[in-house]
Amino acid sequence: MATPLSLYSIPVVWFTTFHPMNMKVALTLLVLKIAHMHTLEVSTEIFSLSLQYFLIDKTIGYNNLQPRSNTKRLVEDSCIPREVALRVERLEGAHLNGNEVLPLWIGAVLAGNQAGISNETMNAASVGFIVSRFLYNYVYINHTTSSLSWLRSALFFTGLGFPMYLFVKAGNIVRERI
Repeated sequence: MATPLSLYSIPVVWFTTFHPMNMKVALTLLVLKIAHMHTLEVSTEIFSLSLQYFLIDKTIGYNNLQPRSNTKRLVEDSCIPREVALRVERLEGAHLNGNEVLPLWIGAVLAGNQAGISNETMNAASVGFIVSRFLYNYVYINHTTSSLSWLRSALFFTGLGFPMYLFVKAGNIVRERI
């Protein structure tokens, strides 16, 4: 496709970093509320994507002054089932990993556009990177075995190939102009 779309990939990739954090907050809020009410049995089946809209003011125990402390508190809380606490940790990990890779992607898109890489190449790399990030997040959030953790790592390094390819291609184009 000749239409320049790669700059639009930046907010899409940002969404892939924000979404796990949003899910983590919703899950943390619900788990704390249920676990400390002792009225419902907490199980992983209770949690779905719709929980991200759970209202903060309707729950207890969430520390919005120091939100980064909530995961540690939740993991250490004996009222929280271990599998739920581990899922919250994985959601946080997916979010942090997305924050680590986002600047690399932004730089690659800007460098590629500035150097004049074709729109077709930029768009293909953008789609590839976005797909790799969605797959990475899915596996990271849902894996519970060592073998799937290796798949997560493979997806991460596969995804890194897209921005690196754009940087090298942009560098080659700029070098040839000199």
